[in-house]
Amino acid sequence: MLKKIKTFVANETVLCTAAVCAIITVFIVPPDGEYLHYVDFRVLCLLFCLMAVVAGLKAIGTFHWLAYRLLQHIRSGRILGVTLVLLPFFSSMFITNDVALIIFIPFTLMLLDQLGCGRSIIPVTVFQTIAANLGSMATPVGNPQNLYLFAYYNVNIGDFFSVTLPLTAVSLIALSVGSVFLLPHKLPDQPMESADVQSSKQLLVYAALFILCLLTVFRIVPYLLTTAITVAVLLIANRKLLKEIDYMLLLTFVCFFIVSENLGRVDAIRDFLQRLLQSNTLITAAATSQVISNVPAAVILSGFTDQWQQLLSGVNIGGLGTPIASLASLITLKFYMRRPGARTVRFIGFFTAANVIALAVLLAFALAIG
Repeated sequence: MLKKIKTFVANETVLCTAAVCAIITVFIVPPDGEYLHYVDFRVLCLLFCLMAVVAGLKAIGTFHWLAYRLLQHIRSGRILGVTLVLLPFFSSMFITNDVALIIFIPFTLMLLDQLGCGRSIIPVTVFQTIAANLGSMATPVGNPQNLYLFAYYNVNIGDFFSVTLPLTAVSLIALSVGSVFLLPHKLPDQPMESADVQSSKQLLVYAALFILCLLTVFRIVPYLLTTAITVAVLLIANRKLLKEIDYMLLLTFVCFFIVSENLGRVDAIRDFLQRLLQSNTLITAAATSQVISNVPAAVILSGFTDQWQQLLSGVNIGGLGTPIASLASLITLKFYMRRPGARTVRFIGFFTAANVIALAVLLAFALAIG
């Protein structure tokens, strides 16, 4: 029993931390009628539906098929390097950064081992991780913090893109230039294992659900209707996918909703955070993300500022830096550590150096454009 608890805590460190923080704040602010309004069920339902759709698409091999089609004709190492980095960059805009890494990191490890490019695994996977974190900031559905802030502040889609697209464009240019040199110019001639979509009918079904999710994000379709349809489709098409949903992430959000709302009702804490955010919301958001990761940072800080533009930029840029700044980064580390001969210290060293440089560059750019 004790071993299971330790394993759970190790696997769900953020959730456990959030739960402890929530319990502490409950003693500070005793439960009352206001607690009923703490949880944003629209955000939770949207996250649930998106994770369900992505699980369905992944289950039928859609993403591996797309990757195979893009890579099967590539012969240049430089083109392959750019392609491997930009795949999670662009895909994370629609399937979230963590899902993009879950799909492409194992694929990259397998591919580079087959090609005899083991020495390039660390830089390529680190660049992929940075790319997934940066590409995901482009759209409201790219990552949980975007989805939350988009809904919380009731942001107009045009205003949202005016904040994220300039940062995304700079990221794209920098990643494209940097990834040119990740792999040898000439690749060994190695055959690749083919991949196919297992069911074209299910592909159409999941694609339709994804469009429905997008319509819900843009407030065209009610979220309760989308949730009901999604659950009904999964029960008919593949009820096993309901087990693939990251319910711990949803519960983490609930805990941080409680923390954020309770802290907002403590005068001393509210005044302190408001002073920091008024001084510089962008820097405060990026710095907070380094310690508690960018998703809970977005949830907590949103209760203390109306400067959503700087908060949005700060928590997205703040996904760079420490390994815990973005939880998606831990996915790459876990996959790499499972690889035989993994050099964890070297990985963390390269990861930290690359992330700090990227963080400094994007923060400077964001401050420059206001």
